[in-house]
Amino acid sequence: MMHFDPLAQKYPSQRYPIYAAGGMVNCSSPMAAAAGLDALRKGGNAMDAAVAAAAALTVVEPVSNGLGSDAFALIWSEKDQHLYGLNSSGPAPRSISVERVLADHKDVNGKMPTHGWTPVTVPGAVKAWAEITGRFGNLSLRQRCR
Repeated sequence: MMHFDPLAQKYPSQRYPIYAAGGMVNCSSPMAAAAGLDALRKGGNAMDAAVAAAAALTVVEPVSNGLGSDAFALIWSEKDQHLYGLNSSGPAPRSISVERVLADHKDVNGKMPTHGWTPVTVPGAVKAWAEITGRFGNLSLRQRCR
């Protein structure tokens, strides 16, 4: 029999795991972890908990995760026996092109700048949450937010 001590901290961390019968959620914020745990209590699975925690982080820790961010995920589906990858980095604005950036003199030595409004993309995080929930979750976004 394995002895597990949830309070033992072999490697010091600022993360706060929240435990319950049949599940656990670990985040940098106890409030976000609690949101994930609430999704599990409502019948959600790990994907539902991850999305709930990510959404909560936009409020309780907005410098780490925001509605205007991108999202990336690797998801193993036990049912399909398949690994899925999600790249939800937002697309560039429709009207942008190399030619337009150069014509508007918004380039930096003939290249796309790395700072300012020109390189900003359309956020992809919320679309990622909807995709993860719809494809892999047990709960809808609406059910999770109640």
